[in-house]
Amino acid sequence: MDHSSNTPAAVGEMPPGRPLQTEFNDGLDYPRLGNVTFRRGSLTDNQQALFAEHWPRLGRVLEDERIDIEEWFGRSGAKTVVEIGSGTGTSTAAMAPLEQDTNIVAVELYKPGLAKLLGQVVRQDIDNIRMVRGDGIEVLARMFAPESLDGIRVFFPDPWPKARHHKRRIIQSGPLNLFASRLKPGGVLHVATDHAGYAEWIDELVEVEPTLRYRGWPWPECPQLTDRQVITKFEGKGLNQDHVIKEYLWEKRPQ
Repeated sequence: MDHSSNTPAAVGEMPPGRPLQTEFNDGLDYPRLGNVTFRRGSLTDNQQALFAEHWPRLGRVLEDERIDIEEWFGRSGAKTVVEIGSGTGTSTAAMAPLEQDTNIVAVELYKPGLAKLLGQVVRQDIDNIRMVRGDGIEVLARMFAPESLDGIRVFFPDPWPKARHHKRRIIQSGPLNLFASRLKPGGVLHVATDHAGYAEWIDELVEVEPTLRYRGWPWPECPQLTDRQVITKFEGKGLNQDHVIKEYLWEKRPQ
């Protein structure tokens, strides 16, 4: 499908006005997204040219339309993993060639980060990465069908360290329920953090979602690649500061 007709004039930009948020009324805790906006950032001339040429094929922006994965990637039968908060895409691009049988959808708010990932995809001719610009919760809720994903990855999410901001953390009961709803039975949720306070927070939530079975770390029989193979710049900063990286794996329970 040619999505260029759906794309705003400024490639990769949201239409004017902030999109309405999905309503969650299940009594679960969801991040408060009222002040979330698209982070601004300028692109180089080369990045602008790459966006103009390649984004209509490789990228989409948040919208109320389910993604047809097979049509977008041009193949059927492949596994599909969504990475929430892909940043500049360093680990995304490094992992993708090791997972040729997997469709990778990188979700990120920050346009310069997506531009860097797009550049890597084009230069390295990586054919199993697509990108969505938008908030991860909104993208999952509005653009992916229930039980359509084999995996969801949340690597080094914003820890929101101040207590008054903890309600903005993405790992809490509501998102875990949403993640589980989008995973196929047997699908994998993989989370990593190097923030000790956030790790303690997650430790309290590993059993909160009944449809997810917590597998801990490591999980040798995990059906997905879990070794990211490269130390991303985020991990490198953490290691330099003697931070401990803690990883979590859950499996969607069979029905």
